[in-house]
Amino acid sequence: MADRRRIERVNGLLREEISGLIASQVNDPRLRGLVTITQVRTASDLRTARVYVSVMGDEAVRQEALAGIQSSATFLRRELRDKVSLRYIPFLRFVLDDAMVEADRLMRIIDELEAPDATESGGLAASTGQG
Repeated sequence: MADRRRIERVNGLLREEISGLIASQVNDPRLRGLVTITQVRTASDLRTARVYVSVMGDEAVRQEALAGIQSSATFLRRELRDKVSLRYIPFLRFVLDDAMVEADRLMRIIDELEAPDATESGGLAASTGQG
């Protein structure tokens, strides 16, 4: 139980520090979209970490940003050595987080489903003399 809490604290710390480093010190032109670190999942031995990245834009922009971040993984790991006090700084593997894209897709589907209902109720109000 204590190990899980420790890993959760390490995950939060790494997420904050990596976000700050990307915002302030990574100057890769491929990172032109809005890049957000959504979560970090560290292995139980704290040797590796999967970093989930959300990038706004189309698929080409997202893949380009992922390549830019992944190319800076060694730099980020080196910078983390100075910022966090862990015995081992985990190797970073960046993965696109599709949660925001999926949420956007679901919202569009919901909007499309609501559109016919609005026109039907508008027609109903007109036929009953209300509206």
